Amino acid sequence: MGEDAQTAGGPVTGTFELFFDGTTGFGFRLKAADGTVMAVSPPFVDKRAAVIGITAVRECAGMGLISDLCPEIPLDAVSAGAAALKVA
Repeated sequence: MGEDAQTAGGPVTGTFELFFDGTTGFGFRLKAADGTVMAVSPPFVDKRAAVIGITAVRECAGMGLISDLCPEIPLDAVSAGAAALKVA
């Protein structure tokens, strides 16, 4: 155990990391194949609850709808903002 998809020769995918933080309890984070943290869970009271949380995310994420809560922004403003990020 402890072998991930990369060391096992499997496909490179995201990874759920289960952890214990002595201050808040158990939690998990979802990391992309390049190591980027994509999501962090709230704290759970025990390890079992955190694993159930991972299971729920795995079931919902693949079919989850996107709910756009952003304010209306003109498309040219979004493009200008993206261009500024590339320069910085």
